[in-house]
Amino acid sequence: MPRLDLLWGMGIRLAATATATAASLLVLTTGGVASADTSSADRAVVQQALDEITRSGAALGVQARVVDGRQRFTATSGKADLNGTRPVPDDGRFRVGSITKTFVSTVLLQLAGEGKLDLDAPVVRYLPGLVDQRITVRQVLQHTSGLFNYTNALPLSPEEFEKIRYKHWSPQELLALATAQPLDFEPGTQWNYSNTNYVVAGLLVEKLTGKPYEKAVEQRILKPLRLRDTEVPGDDPNIHGPHARAYWTVAGKPSDITRINPSVAWAAGEMISTTRDLDTFITALSKGELLKPAQQAEMSRTTAVSPQYGLGLQVETLPCGTKVWGHGGGIPGYSSQLLSTPDSKKRFELNATSGPTEGNPGDAFNKLLTEVFC
Repeated sequence: MPRLDLLWGMGIRLAATATATAASLLVLTTGGVASADTSSADRAVVQQALDEITRSGAALGVQARVVDGRQRFTATSGKADLNGTRPVPDDGRFRVGSITKTFVSTVLLQLAGEGKLDLDAPVVRYLPGLVDQRITVRQVLQHTSGLFNYTNALPLSPEEFEKIRYKHWSPQELLALATAQPLDFEPGTQWNYSNTNYVVAGLLVEKLTGKPYEKAVEQRILKPLRLRDTEVPGDDPNIHGPHARAYWTVAGKPSDITRINPSVAWAAGEMISTTRDLDTFITALSKGELLKPAQQAEMSRTTAVSPQYGLGLQVETLPCGTKVWGHGGGIPGYSSQLLSTPDSKKRFELNATSGPTEGNPGDAFNKLLTEVFC
């Protein structure tokens, strides 16, 4: 079950596991698709759970969007600013972290559908010498490549990260952190969540489209879906438009971590969006509006080595039996979830901003998932 304590202050590390206590991403299993329940989510229960999260200190502020058949609503809890009383905006912008991976994977799968990419070809066919010649495109998208997770080599404690928060990182620098280390395992033999895979994925997009990966994402997804509040910020440290601020503790004092140079996450996690835009995206993806049927099937297909992760989607069956797909994300200050049933009738988007405390949300997030999906 995903948890809200997405490594506060260490967000981009996102060392998600395939266990029931994974700290990120959810997705659909490839078996039979369960129909969404006809009952509606109780808004009061959702609000109560959000209030429990902020009251515990696990988050300074939370915003959520719930779609359950014809019912849809937003709910918030907590504050948008540590030293003020401004409430969390119900459709404010936030850093989505690794939800970026689903956008990038979608672009590569579109290219595969156009005959420009073979998922089972080695990466070096397109980018000679970039990584071990045995690693395939599919293994990169499914986190079975064995590539060392570059964020494990970054200084990510609050005190250390403060020194590099505005540094520009090129994808080549990020990749070099990973390739300086040996492979974690033989390609294709195990599953391990590694942000390095999506640095490679971003470079593949650029090679195959001949343009910066952010332009490919904009032209192929953001503009067609009119996701006007979603952006790939590059070196811009700001979150433009309404948003809640985020904090962590540095040298014993609260420190505002809202502004960072997100190039440190690049194609693995730099995007900014809103719950409304993410809802539009997951709906279009679920309905097959972005991918051809063959690539749609590939995206959600899991394997014995990767039983809960497809290609840029993590797949999960909740304890009540409802199947969901989507992704989660974390980057210093912000943790997010994007979830949908395969038929898109039930959907849930959430962002939580961190505060200087480190509370435990307890069962509040499980309560949210149960109310929305079960």
